[in-house]
Amino acid sequence: MLLTAATEATAATTMNFWDLCVNAGVIMIPLALLALISIYVFVERVIVIRKASRQDNTFMSRISDYINSGDIEAAHKLCKTTDTPYARLINKGVSRIGRPMNDVLVAIENTGNIEVAALGKGLPWLATTAAGAPMLGFLGTVVGMVQAFYNLASSGSSASIDVLADGIYQALVTTVAGLVVGIIALFAYNYLVASINGVMRSLETRTMEFMDMLNEPSGK
Repeated sequence: MLLTAATEATAATTMNFWDLCVNAGVIMIPLALLALISIYVFVERVIVIRKASRQDNTFMSRISDYINSGDIEAAHKLCKTTDTPYARLINKGVSRIGRPMNDVLVAIENTGNIEVAALGKGLPWLATTAAGAPMLGFLGTVVGMVQAFYNLASSGSSASIDVLADGIYQALVTTVAGLVVGIIALFAYNYLVASINGVMRSLETRTMEFMDMLNEPSGK
């Protein structure tokens, strides 16, 4: 008898995560959507940024050989087949050869800004989720607490602490969910920003190499 009672008490107090999520209210729906969108954006951006980070160590030397030999068409072809952000920057610079150096540099920098902006596509979603998910979770908790106290007041003489406790732990689920989603989105956002900064440094290095190449004496 005692063992049976203990088992029933344990079963009654065991929290089912799925039931908690379902009972936590409609706030869990936007939180779930934000979580799914964040995961998609993170995975998709990681793939794009890794592709953009690929390096061809012979690229600049081959570009230098083509330019020094006057084979501009071959330089354009190499940039197009390499198909990376730095190759597109160099391709823009090659297309401006013969113009003032400042014009070449401005053209490359403008292309670089476009490439970096393309890499950052979707990051506002992660930033919004990192800031907004905990606030949504807190909103769900406040609404749940109001509902819990309303149920307690409506119970009248039959009111018990169980009615209040039931509503409170269900309401707190939205805060936990909001914090989890927000923290994951924040770490994902910072990781992607750091990765994009690494690509930016690579683009700046390649740009300086190209400009130095154009400034080399023709007889070198």
